[in-house]
Amino acid sequence: MRIYLDTKETELVSVICNYCKKELPIENGILKAEAIQVKHNFGYFSKKDGQTETFDLCEECYKRITSKFQIPVEKKDITELL
Repeated sequence: MRIYLDTKETELVSVICNYCKKELPIENGILKAEAIQVKHNFGYFSKKDGQTETFDLCEECYKRITSKFQIPVEKKDITELL
């Protein structure tokens, strides 16, 4: 869950893991920890057609959830970080 200073979402104030409720460190509006944000717009053929759902996971909860996948997450090394 992300909390911003204003409705235009220009300055990040807080990021809280939706799974474990851990608050992640923010410094000058910059997230200082790894987090995964998922935002999905449900479309046709869904019982949630027209809805958008968003959540954040800290790195530990991401590992906890994905380690239970029957098909492992695809992993690829990258050589340049932006």
